[in-house]
Amino acid sequence: MTSPAVDPAPETSPAPTGPAAAAPAAPGPARRRITGAVWLALGIVYIVWGSTYLGIRIVVETIPPFLSSGARFIAAGLILTAIVAWRRGPSALKVDRRRLGSAVLVGLLLIPGGNGLVVLAETSLSSGLAALLIAVVPVWVVLLRTLLGERPGLGAFGGVLLGLAGLGVLTLPGLSGTVKLSGILLVITAALLWSLGSVASSRLPMPADPFTASAYEMIAGGIAGLGIGLLRGEHHGLDLGAISGRSWAGLAYLLLVGSLVGFTAYVWLLQAAPLSLVATYAYVNPIVAVFLGALVLNEALTWPIVLGGAIVVAGVCLIVSTERRR
Repeated sequence: MTSPAVDPAPETSPAPTGPAAAAPAAPGPARRRITGAVWLALGIVYIVWGSTYLGIRIVVETIPPFLSSGARFIAAGLILTAIVAWRRGPSALKVDRRRLGSAVLVGLLLIPGGNGLVVLAETSLSSGLAALLIAVVPVWVVLLRTLLGERPGLGAFGGVLLGLAGLGVLTLPGLSGTVKLSGILLVITAALLWSLGSVASSRLPMPADPFTASAYEMIAGGIAGLGIGLLRGEHHGLDLGAISGRSWAGLAYLLLVGSLVGFTAYVWLLQAAPLSLVATYAYVNPIVAVFLGALVLNEALTWPIVLGGAIVVAGVCLIVSTERRR
């Protein structure tokens, strides 16, 4: 997921589907100009984050899920830490204990919880189905915000109903035995944890610099993911020589392109483009993921995936458009 998912709430930025960052809310769209650079960065986010589901599916062919996810985020976090120290000085990495604790908590929810469970699920699910199940994240975010006393609006609740209906259709392959129901339940749990982390990141005292916050989140989440992999015994019988070249290439792609390039483009967009435009990646990413899964891995486009996916995307569009008007 590269991760994964979104939080279209007006008080916070959308939560990325890749490495998560608690970015501050962007100023109102009236002060944003949509330039060619904006469209280029948006295209990167559309394609890169949509392709991470395919990358994950290729990685887990020969690399254990939590070990691959943990190693990827530790490496990405360390690289990002070095970039922040180089560009802004070591002082940019200094945060108080409270904000560091918040970043660690959000990292645990987003990375081993949100992303790690998706990686585990893709050992038995197609990348396209996983992406569509994760696309329901805005639905959980709206419900969580409602439980916390907010009133997202009737349009958002209409989107919730559509999203839940689409989720029901997407679950049919698991109920019929076509795919493993356990994999579907893992992705649904991952979406809930990602949504919880997204909401928490907007309410907890986080590091002011989004790059610093993301670096700490990725390192903390990566260490936890690596620990879970060791507890699951993923290292037993692991032969590095048996890992395929395409799995290594997939892991490198997720690390360098998915985590660093995609995240950098996303954070820049939050400063340069209307938030309502940035949030559109929430319903473009799953479409890209389904297309790439069918094109590269010949994943089947069954009627539950097509119909359920269309309903989910419609629900997400309704939620995002409602938040934009508000």
